[in-house]
Amino acid sequence: MGDNRESGNREPGNLQLVHLLRAVTVEFGLRQAEFAARNGMHPTDVRALICLLDAARAGEAATAGLLGARLGLNSAGTTSVIDRLERLGHVARVRDDRDRRRILLRVEPEAIRLGREFFGPLIDGVLQVLDSFDPAERDTVRRFLTAAHTVFAPEARA
Repeated sequence: MGDNRESGNREPGNLQLVHLLRAVTVEFGLRQAEFAARNGMHPTDVRALICLLDAARAGEAATAGLLGARLGLNSAGTTSVIDRLERLGHVARVRDDRDRRRILLRVEPEAIRLGREFFGPLIDGVLQVLDSFDPAERDTVRRFLTAAHTVFAPEARA
């Protein structure tokens, strides 16, 4: 057609991909809210747990400062989230073995179990989809999602 539109669709191809990415993030947010409601948490609490698990996977020290920065919360808001998660038994404050003055946040095994129970089937479904892609396609998806994440990251907006 020459107008950058895919056949049978009225949206330009790249814009359609942006809308699909948004649709996935909206659905993921709804599943997070559902998980939060089922487990007596605020949606921010779920985002906090995800941040802490991501930090653990990356080998980062999970401090209140890191959590607040990732969630965009001030000190009081961060403390409220940590206190709620601690009361629910999902997070523990532990002293850093290397610097006893520093307090680290650890996601407790029960919170991990609850997360796996709820999100496990969803993750398994996405893994099945990815298994149908060849390595080059997965690399392309990874490159796209990494670049999109960079656009949305707070550092990119500064």
